[in-house]
Amino acid sequence: MGSTLRAAAFLDKGGTGKTTTVAHLGIALNEHGFDVLLVDLAGKQGDLAKHFGVWDDYQQRIEADAAWPNVSTVFDDAWPTIAEKLGADPLDDLIVATDEGVDLIPAHPGLDTLDSELGNINDARERYSRFEQFLDEYVDPLAYDIVLIDLPGMTNNVSYNGLWAAQNVIVPIEMGPFEAEQADALRRDLDKIAANFATTIELALVLPNKVDTRTTLAEEYLDAFEREYPDAIAADYVPYSQDIRNAAQQGQTAFALTDPSATATQARDAYLAAADLLVKRLQGEIHV
Repeated sequence: MGSTLRAAAFLDKGGTGKTTTVAHLGIALNEHGFDVLLVDLAGKQGDLAKHFGVWDDYQQRIEADAAWPNVSTVFDDAWPTIAEKLGADPLDDLIVATDEGVDLIPAHPGLDTLDSELGNINDARERYSRFEQFLDEYVDPLAYDIVLIDLPGMTNNVSYNGLWAAQNVIVPIEMGPFEAEQADALRRDLDKIAANFATTIELALVLPNKVDTRTTLAEEYLDAFEREYPDAIAADYVPYSQDIRNAAQQGQTAFALTDPSATATQARDAYLAAADLLVKRLQGEIHV
């Protein structure tokens, strides 16, 4: 791995706020002065691009067969040859700039078949390291400070590629028993990967998300997560905020709101604090 820091948002469950977390941590890191690239491997819906209002234009490129190369292309056996033919800047048409200061590699329909295509690769190390090779050889030379990856809400060959490449996991987690079980299962999976492939994937940040502390149950789960993950838990939780949902529908993050509500302001502060903590962990200043 080069000097570019990497982390991937993952939990084997949909709807926990992975995409919202990646978008807002990306902006928070940018607010802290870091040059950030976001990558959407979560599926063809383009939810990360929608967060920044760039999906409609990119979808038009897809429909016009002009979105090439795309994020699924870089997993192909032929990618090195393709990149060579594209010239000195092979990622020029792959990376999309956003109005909020971060760059983005959007999702693409080709991700739909990528899991099965990767499954046809017999050697497990080769199967799971395709995305790492892409980041090492083509993204690191672009000198981004940090790459954040949004992964599918399920364990498959695509999510394993993202975990392998990032080696650091962000877990946005809601306050509930199923989420607690999934987080524990993820920790066991990371240990299994480390044992099988002689690599280390750290649980870098556990971020309580969409928390409503008006309920006793939420407070109880917050306390439980703090006890269970004392070295990885974020200092502040992200509250449930309708403002964040509304902002996403308008193609922006809560950081772009001109008149944020109290919960949106609290969420922004929580993301800024989490981003600062994440960088320290990725840089090895704080050991998990």
